[in-house]
Amino acid sequence: MVLIRAKQVREKVKILDDIIKEYKELNPQRKRDYKKYEAEFRRRLKEAIKNLDELINESIKNLNYFSKNENKHSLPLAKRMRLILIKELTEKGNRKTANLLDLFSMLNGIDISYKTVERLYSDDKIILGLHNLFILILNKRGVKNIDACGDATGYSLTITKHYSAYVQKLKDKSKEQIGKMKCFVYKFALMDLKSKMYVCYGSSLKSEKEAFDKAMQMLENIDVKLKSIRLDRYYSFPCYVNQFKNSKVFIIPRKNVELANGFKWHETLKEFLLNTMEYLREYFQRNNSEAGWASDKKMFGWKINQKREDRIDTSLFVKAVWHNLLLLYN
Repeated sequence: MVLIRAKQVREKVKILDDIIKEYKELNPQRKRDYKKYEAEFRRRLKEAIKNLDELINESIKNLNYFSKNENKHSLPLAKRMRLILIKELTEKGNRKTANLLDLFSMLNGIDISYKTVERLYSDDKIILGLHNLFILILNKRGVKNIDACGDATGYSLTITKHYSAYVQKLKDKSKEQIGKMKCFVYKFALMDLKSKMYVCYGSSLKSEKEAFDKAMQMLENIDVKLKSIRLDRYYSFPCYVNQFKNSKVFIIPRKNVELANGFKWHETLKEFLLNTMEYLREYFQRNNSEAGWASDKKMFGWKINQKREDRIDTSLFVKAVWHNLLLLYN
């Protein structure tokens, strides 16, 4: 067994910028062919629309929900789920509208008020149906034992502040200050590196940590196991690393890192210290999470139009369902 010291790890962290520069020179980022990407996006979207009704019906066929105070609805559950999915998908952008002509035909015969649409976001049956649809998509793609990456992003609750621009302005203080302002909502998700699908998610108006904790609660209740996970420096603490006892963890240590925090933490830092280039090659696959957020915001926009916390969460969940639905036909 190789023993390491905290001083050795801190010395490596001091020169990490130079190591990362060398790594990026040896591993240049590939440029995306946007013409090919747009054509592929249109194909996947058409496939998703064509199969949407079948997937919705499959996700709710065994759903049983009983409540003393259950509201009566003018629309059956399948149509309500279809409506909320379509609403989120068509909320922004001429690009999508041009590709969604087939989708609008699915709304024939639906005549409802604005309030009815708003209530979709707090309809317990819809939320259960969306959860079943989310799990169904993962199962159809065979997402079980995975290598994962995780990251959080923010969506604006007001048109006056854009999350990424505000984070850049606040820099290191952004995590703490944004949570106090109620201008943004945090969303954390784990992504399967192979399929690029989200396997769990959580949201919070308070903090990124709370969003992460909710995502981990969801992970405990689904049939997906992590072989490895990659997280950014916000999670470079033993309390996070030690949560993943059966998974290989890749994080970037902080400058004041200490060792006396358990075997898992020690082994993670040892891997970073002794096999730095290979460790970085694994760690930087975390960029897939950032690419996923960028793709989602290009598709859905960076603003959430709901006001109530439960409805904000539902809106974010619908976006996650669409993200996976489009990748089902990749």
